[in-house]
Amino acid sequence: MRNFHGVQHGSLLDFGVAEDLAISDVARVFGLRTSAIRYYEQIGILPQPMRKNGQRRYDNSALFRLAVVQRAREMGFTLEEIRELFFGFPPGTPPPKRWHQLSQRKIAELQERMKRLKLMETLLKRVETCRCDALDECGEKILQQRSS
Repeated sequence: MRNFHGVQHGSLLDFGVAEDLAISDVARVFGLRTSAIRYYEQIGILPQPMRKNGQRRYDNSALFRLAVVQRAREMGFTLEEIRELFFGFPPGTPPPKRWHQLSQRKIAELQERMKRLKLMETLLKRVETCRCDALDECGEKILQQRSS
């Protein structure tokens, strides 16, 4: 586990040290580059932070938001889908409904991708047993298979 000012990663909130964090501290907590955090602000996923002496300062709400972003990224959601999670629903839409709707769509996408991967695996196994003398011969057999 990573340490952050002597506090183990994952236990920041237990020790109340998430009240006034610099961008570098937040980046370290989530294993991100500071440029990623600034980008999340730029595209609206993260709200603009308060500033202290011109420097960005983050509180618990930014950590909570980034935790959701990071989990969504782990599940394969794009940044556009993450924006939709936060902003693509009528105000007051509860999180379970948001997650459910987006998850159903992502699951269908994954199932389609798995079908394509299975087809790729089948085609690769077929080509492993190739006995052709020239690639043109392979091409001829491929075209014959397609037309039958």
